[in-house]
Formats: sequence, C-alpha cells, structure tokens
Amino acid sequence: LTIGMERSFYGKAGGRQLVFQPPGEKELCGNLHGRIYLHAPDSLTHLKEIDPARICKVLVARKPLRDILERREQEGLYGWTLCTLPTPELAAQARTTPELYAEQIIRACYLDRENPVAEWETIRKQANAIKKWLGGLKTAFFHIESPHCDLRITPGAERRWAGVSGHNIPSFELFVSPDWRGAEGSYYANLPSYRSGNYVEGVRLTFVKGVAVTISAETGEEFTVKQLRMDRGAARIGEFSLTDKRFSRIDRFMANTLFDENFGGEHGNCHIAVGASYTDTYAGDPAVMTKALKRKLGFNDSALHWDLVNTEAKTVAAHLTTGERVVIYENGQFLY
Repeated sequence: LTIGMERSFYGKAGGRQLVFQPPGEKELCGNLHGRIYLHAPDSLTHLKEIDPARICKVLVARKPLRDILERREQEGLYGWTLCTLPTPELAAQARTTPELYAEQIIRACYLDRENPVAEWETIRKQANAIKKWLGGLKTAFFHIESPHCDLRITPGAERRWAGVSGHNIPSFELFVSPDWRGAEGSYYANLPSYRSGNYVEGVRLTFVKGVAVTISAETGEEFTVKQLRMDRGAARIGEFSLTDKRFSRIDRFMANTLFDENFGGEHGNCHIAVGASYTDTYAGDPAVMTKALKRKLGFNDSALHWDLVNTEAKTVAAHLTTGERVVIYENGQFLY
C-alpha cells in the first residue's frame, strides 16, 4: 500500500472494514512457500495521527493469518528473508545523511570485506557454539542488571536458543522465547523505536508475575500504554535477546528494528519483545506444538510483537537449577 492508501484505510475505514479479510487471503497464506521482503519505506510517521486502537484492531484481526504462516514455517513449508534498502526517510529519522546510512548498512552486512559470505559463515559457526553452550546450562532464571534494569526472566522448559539463521541480514542476536510467567522486575529501553507511525523513547516496564503492571515512556507514553493493552498477551514477554558486540558492527540508531535490535556499539545490547513468542525456540518437534502445549510451556500469544532495546552496560547471569550463578554476558559479549 502507498502512504496515502494506508493513511486513508486506517483513518476512514469503518469497524467492519478494519477487520475484513478479502477472499483468498487464508488460502494464499496456506499455500505460500516463500517471501522476500525489501524494507525501503518512504515514511515512518504517516500514521502518527491515527488512533492506535484502530491499528491494534487490524493487527488482532489479521493474527490468524500470521498464525498460518508460523505453523507452515514450523513444518518446513514456508521460508522468508528480510533486508533493508536505504531511503531518505530512514536516514532523516535516524538523524543522519543517506550516504552515512548506506555506509552503516554496508558495514553491518560486512559488504566492505573481501568475502562477506565467509564472514557470515564464521559468525554463524561461533553463534551456533554459543547457543549450544547456553542450551546446556540448565538455567532456572536469568538476571539482567544494568543502571536502569533489574529483571529476572525464566527460560522455561523445552527451550532452545535461536538466531543467526540467515532469515534477516544483518542479524547477530541470540534469543529465546521464555516462560512469560516468570518475569519479575524492571526493564528500561533506552534506544528509541518507531511503531505504527509513532516515535517512542525511554520505555519503562515493571513486571509482576509475568505481566507489565506499570508502563511509562519518556516520549509516546499514551501510545505505548495502548499497545500493551492490545490483548491479554501484549503486556507479557515473548522474547529475550542478547547481541555480542564482537559480531555486530552496528553502532548508531537506525530507526529500523532489523538494525536496532542487533545494535553492537560499546556495550552490545539486550532486548525484550512484549507480545508474541517465537515457537521456533521450542526444543521439541514443531509438529506437536499445539495451542494447549504452548500455554502449558508458557509461550506467549499476542497480536503484538514489539522489540524494546537496552544498550547500557550490563551483566547477565544464569542462575542454575543447582544453585550456581554463572555470568553469561558482560562488557557487551558472551563469556563463552
């Protein structure tokens, strides 16, 4: 859709039009085998005057389509890849020039190296070794501590770490979808983000028994609160992620989740996503992953998935079932 078409749809459509699914959409999702997505927006803010509740209504209505694609991906019947093309709008919202924005993409993707493919193969091998190490720790909970974060996250049973799969270029994060019920404490996202035309900065969340009970933001607080009230799962954690600064060459805000959730810089980054979990972090056979099993294991379900990034200096410790405390991440890198 063009900018004008999107603005007209969300601004003028009636309630039934917002949730309408054209004939053939379910059939398309049920038979689609692959998708290549090029992210090259002309505008990031054209929906900023739209009531967030209207946008949420569309997301909730279209969630069954996303569920179909997720299920097909689990069964190995659907694949996708995503990359970004620099545009003047992206550069402007990231407060830089198109030339410097393009240069950051080139660096992030290792396109300035003699053999970028070999660079990515090396990163993938190192990431796989770290994921195997993390998966073998028998962790009861992770404790994230930074100047503005003090959060405990329970990985849950039958989990595996994922990341550096090649779906996204660039992507350096290693992540898991935790048992949402175990989240306790405070989290702060110091890196800004754009969502549905809204600029949001300084999100602060306090979790009690897995649910964000206090929600605030330095910029965009009203929008943030509405997003986390989209549905029952929107105020729960669906993803926990860490990025090693030795892998990522991204060192500036890019106004683009693909890059910002993989920020390297001086301290690497940690991010959580409120909302939907990733069932590809289930350690068992994806074919047996039913809705009932997802609920039992604490995989969160929501129409929302919003990455909130913290780039502060931090320590992440794994508290094992044996009572031992193992620091797994410090000074922006995994201690593997």
